[in-house]
Amino acid sequence: MAKLMAIAGTGNNTSSLPAALLPSRLRFNPMPGCLRVVKSPLSIPARIRRRLFTDKVRASSSAAVVIETTPDPIVDEKKLKIRKNVLACPICFERVIWNGDSNLSLESVARSSLECKTCKKSYSGKDSHLDLTITGGGKVYGEPMPASTELFRGWRQSFSIWGGFPGPEKEFELIKEYMKPVLGGSIIDASCGSGMFSRLFAKSGLFSLVVALDFSETMLQQCYDFIKQDKNFPQENLIMVRADISRLPFPSSSVDAVHAGAALHCWPSPSSAVAEISRVLKPGGMFVATTYIVDGPFSYLPLSRPLRQNIAQISGSHVFLSEKELEELCTSCGLVNFTSTRNRMFVMISAMKPVV
Repeated sequence: MAKLMAIAGTGNNTSSLPAALLPSRLRFNPMPGCLRVVKSPLSIPARIRRRLFTDKVRASSSAAVVIETTPDPIVDEKKLKIRKNVLACPICFERVIWNGDSNLSLESVARSSLECKTCKKSYSGKDSHLDLTITGGGKVYGEPMPASTELFRGWRQSFSIWGGFPGPEKEFELIKEYMKPVLGGSIIDASCGSGMFSRLFAKSGLFSLVVALDFSETMLQQCYDFIKQDKNFPQENLIMVRADISRLPFPSSSVDAVHAGAALHCWPSPSSAVAEISRVLKPGGMFVATTYIVDGPFSYLPLSRPLRQNIAQISGSHVFLSEKELEELCTSCGLVNFTSTRNRMFVMISAMKPVV
């Protein structure tokens, strides 16, 4: 049984997280007389609620999360077959042929290559990851990353202070509650950054396979470095993939869950990304994401929406003004059962791919 522990550095205790962090049907807007509605709240058991929202929060720049687990090193043939069939060509989305080590794991990536029989294209592994971008392996042509891909990396600590982000350990508890229907399946940690949640997913043993996915090779390298520092990390539970969030290298209806922590606002086109996530999710699969919302008095300014468009055009980063926008984003991409959890600017959302 995985046990989650938070190790916090020195710092001053702040007040307990407000009850507003809990999903609720009716909540009041800071603007007088305006009622905010949060649809379809997810019921959280009392024991989880007490653990999440009554503990004191200790601020620290060196906060870390440790998970104690006893991983099973044996990978049976059925599980191996699932792992080898999880990846696809980012051009045609047909499953690729795995050439390399018999075990698909972090260590085997560098010695492996993938081949698409339809497109006749090969993809090779690097020291830390598989490059499954469309231009991967090219020597001349390349495409620059949006400024927000790197600019907003490493801001999670700031989000915790001014944005209401509850911290990785409490976010992880919330994620587990939302992911209950798909525990034991495969999960993509989209825009994984330095891999904080990718590592938590792998060490928890709650998923059969964790795919740490990012477009930034710098972030993937950081994730790899953190993993190598952990001598007890279950490397057979995780692979790292470089990919475009709007062109995911997975077959349709092949993945049980997708998580995107503090990433929605960094994507060049959130609608294209969520549509891709909807495509790769199995029926009944879960999408859970966190971002921030700039509402309150700012959302009532006459020029707030044009200003937001200008910010997006310049930086590639998106500013969300309401939970309703995020709900519409999910439903327009074919996801249902939208829920949201708020704490000041922080919001965690979840949605499900319909079961046919």
